[in-house]
Amino acid sequence: MKEYKYTINGNLYKVCIGDIDDNVAHVEVNGTPYKVEMEKAPKSAPRPVVARPAAAPVTPISKPAPAAGGGSKSGVKSPLPGVILEVKVKEGDVVKKGQTVIILEAMKMENNINADKDGTVTKINVNKGDSVLEGTDLLIIE
Repeated sequence: MKEYKYTINGNLYKVCIGDIDDNVAHVEVNGTPYKVEMEKAPKSAPRPVVARPAAAPVTPISKPAPAAGGGSKSGVKSPLPGVILEVKVKEGDVVKKGQTVIILEAMKMENNINADKDGTVTKINVNKGDSVLEGTDLLIIE
């Protein structure tokens, strides 16, 4: 039996709902029993089952493993969309892993973009004021 308390127009009603047989509910309101006939739900037509083709399997894209020795090229990518505030290196500069190479403004914050390895900057793909998307190669270190 489920019990509910309702206030209607300032009057408190204690409602207990007992058994429900077909479309008749046995209800007690403030101690007075009632049989409440409910509207029968319309019988719905069975819905046709639509077969959907199986989704094609997703093949993960693997990234090539970085080479162990020097001489390999790698692009320093933008970790999120933003605007280039400053390019701190120029082509031909030698950089160390972790050195700040670009400052990117994203979501009203300045983010330091660091070199991902030791090497020489061979190409800079952006200029101050450029808008970039996430994953854009900002510069190439060889």
